[in-house]
Amino acid sequence: MLFNSLHYLIFFPIVVAVFFMLKTLRHRQLFLLSASVYFYAVWKPEYVVLLFISAFTDYILAKKIEESDNLRNKRIFLILSLLINFGLLFSFKYFTFFDHNVHRFLANFNLFYHSQIDDILLPVGISFYTFQTVSYTIDVYRKRMKAERNFYKFALFVSFFPQLVAGPIERATDLLHQFERKTSWDYVRITHGLKLMFWGFFQKVVIADSMSLLVNHVYSHPTDYYNIEVLTVTLFFAVQIYCDFSGYTDIARGTAKIMGYDLQRNFRSPYFAPSFNKFWERWHISLSTWFRDYVYIPLGGSRVSKARHALNITITFVLSGFWHGAGWTYLIWGGLHAIFYLTEYHASKFYKLDISKLWIRFLKTAVVFIFINFAWIFFRSKSVTIATILITNTLDFSHFQFNFDHLTLFRNFSLIIFLFFVHVIERHKDIVSYVSSKPIVTRWFIYYCMAIGFLFLGNFDLQQFIYFQF
Repeated sequence: MLFNSLHYLIFFPIVVAVFFMLKTLRHRQLFLLSASVYFYAVWKPEYVVLLFISAFTDYILAKKIEESDNLRNKRIFLILSLLINFGLLFSFKYFTFFDHNVHRFLANFNLFYHSQIDDILLPVGISFYTFQTVSYTIDVYRKRMKAERNFYKFALFVSFFPQLVAGPIERATDLLHQFERKTSWDYVRITHGLKLMFWGFFQKVVIADSMSLLVNHVYSHPTDYYNIEVLTVTLFFAVQIYCDFSGYTDIARGTAKIMGYDLQRNFRSPYFAPSFNKFWERWHISLSTWFRDYVYIPLGGSRVSKARHALNITITFVLSGFWHGAGWTYLIWGGLHAIFYLTEYHASKFYKLDISKLWIRFLKTAVVFIFINFAWIFFRSKSVTIATILITNTLDFSHFQFNFDHLTLFRNFSLIIFLFFVHVIERHKDIVSYVSSKPIVTRWFIYYCMAIGFLFLGNFDLQQFIYFQF
């Protein structure tokens, strides 16, 4: 079920109304679990089976880990959890990629085979809930939390519908205990949640989907566009993917907030980051911290030799790229960010730039943004060939042209300028709280302007969120 669909606009108020009518925690938990199962089953009922395999596996194995006094058995149960969860993820998301590449490699030696398995349909959100449930088992193994004894509550943690299909990737230490809250109808909290949802819809329907029109066209016809056109569309995609994913997160956070649950922020003005390190502290925070805590630090982090540190960074970023999709473009995207990060890390040992000076901070932020945009070309392209064509065409000034519709450009750049000022505000306070703190006349004038913008600038073609494919 898409957030930006009529189906959800009917589903959501019914869920909230019934939720507050129920008086006991157990009834609320069971109801939210049922609503979450329905929400997920709308895509394909079979997906629910995979979801509950992951949930039941880690529910049982986490208890086994906690109850066992033998370290060897604890490790066996943990490894079994990892094998089952990542085995499912590999089978549905990565098997076809490996199968095709093995087939192409063997063909070079005139060795051919047919796997008998066609392309497997990727279950929506499997990467998100797999990482969420795996982190729970690891945290129980590390004794950071007790194993949950209530299966329904644990299943709700895994399947909670606001963040099920595209995050944020919540930790059990942060979310699981919240389902014990006996929340009541609170006007301030509910209005804050509704405003957060509206801002999320505005980012998605007005900004992201407006940018997508030119982006989709150019990436579908890469040989027809050159230099300034490719650069313009690259900027548009940077804005699109941010507003698409940030919009989803804010809708999820707003939905959960209305019912009394707090989901973490996933973005903090990432394009204002003056370094690649800061960018990854602000972009898809729930994923970057997951890789930091469960991959990078266990590998040794930075407390190792220079060569090993570089390897740890490379492994972390390449795996992050591969998490996004089974394709060489995602691996290259992750590899590029590893190169950017390591280059910056080692350069900072020799050149210390004082970012307290505005012009130096601006310069560093601009350089980081340019390189991030370069990497986005691979992320957005369906193949390395398309990415190569676009990059080559960017440098080809023998075909200088700019044939985009002027009205579309004016609208998009106006939205980018608007978003820029929102980011300026959010350096100090999130936009919803900022607007809510204004006098009533100012506040309602802003609401009115955004409502008008939503109605007249919104793209209501029901475009799927980008991160649903991951």
